Amino acid sequence: MFFLFSLLKKIIILGIIIYGVMFFLGEPACSGELNNKDNLCEIFRQKKKWYQYASASSHTWGVPIPVLMAIIYHESSFRANAKPPRTTCLFVFPGPRPSSAYGYAQAIDSTWETYKSKRRPFAKRNNFDDAIDFVGWYCHVSYKMCRIAKNDVFKLYLAYHEGQKGFNRKSYRKKRWLINKARKVHRTAIQYNNHLKSCEKEFQRKGFCLWPF
Repeated sequence: MFFLFSLLKKIIILGIIIYGVMFFLGEPACSGELNNKDNLCEIFRQKKKWYQYASASSHTWGVPIPVLMAIIYHESSFRANAKPPRTTCLFVFPGPRPSSAYGYAQAIDSTWETYKSKRRPFAKRNNFDDAIDFVGWYCHVSYKMCRIAKNDVFKLYLAYHEGQKGFNRKSYRKKRWLINKARKVHRTAIQYNNHLKSCEKEFQRKGFCLWPF
């Protein structure tokens, strides 16, 4: 009897520790799969704080909410712990991942460290608040370095993938698949903008501006 009580006590303590660690690190990976990722209204209804995080990033960096959300959708499908799929060795065995991209924004290690040093020293890539602020910051850098309008999601996504220096070298011209994906991101941003027009008042605390098309 004493053994069972002691074991139960240890399990409870372990559970409290695990919960505390997950809370400290940010949103847990098991926070729940979104039911309808193609509808921005439904996303914000399911994730109550995400609209406020997206609005904060939009107001800080001047990048419209639909642009921010469309980029994250096509980078990670809104998965907190997303990573690029592994390569294969000898067509069978799992190999290394092609990059260090991780989290909602699929930021690589070096770029994330730069962001942390300039913006949020304790930012986590699996925390949505940090991730969407990162996307806004990165698009702002693209605006400054590449002179890309902050509502031009097509070009912003090309720079997001290739880096600002790669975009200025027009490295994307040889990547038809990337150009096609940038078009998909653009279409998603248009859809998200239309969705937000119909439901933004549900989430607003103050008046916010929509993406001007």
